[in-house]
Amino acid sequence: MPKFRFHKLAAIVVLIGFAGWMATGEFSSVGSASADNKPKAGEVEQPKAPLRTVAVITPPRRTYARAIRISGLTEADKRAVLATRVAGVIDKLPVKQGQHVKTGDLILMLAAEEKISAVDNAKQLVVQREAELAAALRLMKTGNLPKLQLDTARSNLTLAKSQLDAAQAELDRNEVKAPFDGVIDRVPVELGSSVMQGGEVATILKLDPVIARGEVSERDLGYLKIGDEANVRLVSGQTVKGTVRYISRDASSATRTFRVEVAIPNADGSVPAGMTAEIALSAQPTDAVMLPRSVVTLGDKGDLGIRAVDKDDKVVFFPIDLVDDTPTGLVLGGIAADARIVVAGQELVKEGEVVKPVAADQATIQKLLGEATAGTQ
Repeated sequence: MPKFRFHKLAAIVVLIGFAGWMATGEFSSVGSASADNKPKAGEVEQPKAPLRTVAVITPPRRTYARAIRISGLTEADKRAVLATRVAGVIDKLPVKQGQHVKTGDLILMLAAEEKISAVDNAKQLVVQREAELAAALRLMKTGNLPKLQLDTARSNLTLAKSQLDAAQAELDRNEVKAPFDGVIDRVPVELGSSVMQGGEVATILKLDPVIARGEVSERDLGYLKIGDEANVRLVSGQTVKGTVRYISRDASSATRTFRVEVAIPNADGSVPAGMTAEIALSAQPTDAVMLPRSVVTLGDKGDLGIRAVDKDDKVVFFPIDLVDDTPTGLVLGGIAADARIVVAGQELVKEGEVVKPVAADQATIQKLLGEATAGTQ
C-alpha cells in the first residue's frame, strides 16, 4: 500500500510538471528550431543573391526653353474673291495675275456709257444750281429778291447734289476696286467678256504678313501666349521667324486641338501661301536635363520614361516630359534633382528594386552621346 501511494504521488508530480511546461509555450521550438536553422547533412547554405549593378550618370541641370513642334500650313493674312455688283461687259481690266495693288486701285470696270453720261449731266446741273444760288444771294443783298426765292435756289442746289451722288453711286457699281493692299492671285475673266451680277472676276491676297497655321494639343496649350517667338521651317528648307498672334480658346471637336497662328514678316513675298511648314514654338523656360535617346524605356504600365536611382539606391521611374528634341539628345523635364539616371541596365531592373549603382565611365557616356547624335542624321 505505501508503494502504491508513492507511485501515485510520482505520477501527480509528473502531470503537474508537464502542465507547467506546456504553459510556457516553449514546446513549439523544441527540436524544430535547431532543425530549421541548421542545414541538413550534405546540404550547402545558399548565399543571398547579390544586388544588380547598373551604370548611372548625374547630368548637369540647365534652364531650357520648352519647344513645341507642330505641323501646319502657310496661308494669306487676308484673302478676298472679288465679284461684280451688276451684270455687264468688261470694258477695263488693268490688272494681271501676280500684280501688286494698293487699296482703292481699279481692278475691273464694266461698260457704262449711259451711267457715265448721267454723272456728267448731274455735274453740269450742280454747276448751274450753284450759279443760280450765287445770283440769288447778290440780288438778296440789294433787296431785289424775296427771301422765298433764295430758299428755292438753295433747295435746287441740294437736289442737284443728291442726283449727282446717286448717279455716281450707280456708276461705281460698275467698278471693282482693291479692298486692301495685296497681290492679284487669279483673274478668271478676259477683257470684253460678259459677266453676270455676282460673277467672280479676281482673287486678291495679302501676304505681308504671311500666316503659319497649326494645331496645338490641349496639353501644350498652357505653355503658349500671344507674342511668343516661333521658328517656321518650310518644306522647301527655308527657315523664317515669326510671332504668335492668335491662340484659339475653342478646341476642335474632332481632334481636341487648338488653332495657333504665327505672323511672319513677308515684305518681299518670298513665302507663299499653302506651303507645308513645321512650326517650332518657344515657350517659357523650365529646369531640365539633356539625355541620349537610348536611356528611354518602358515603365511597368507601358508608358515611355526613364529609370533612375534615388538616394536609397531604389529604382524610380520618371514619365517622359519632353522639353525639346535636339540633334545631341532629348531635353527632359520633371526629373528630381537628386536622381541618378540609369544609362546601362535599365531594361533589367524594375521600380522599387534596390540596386548597386556605379558611375558610368567616360567611354560609356561618349558612346551614348554618339548614338544620340547618329540617330538624328
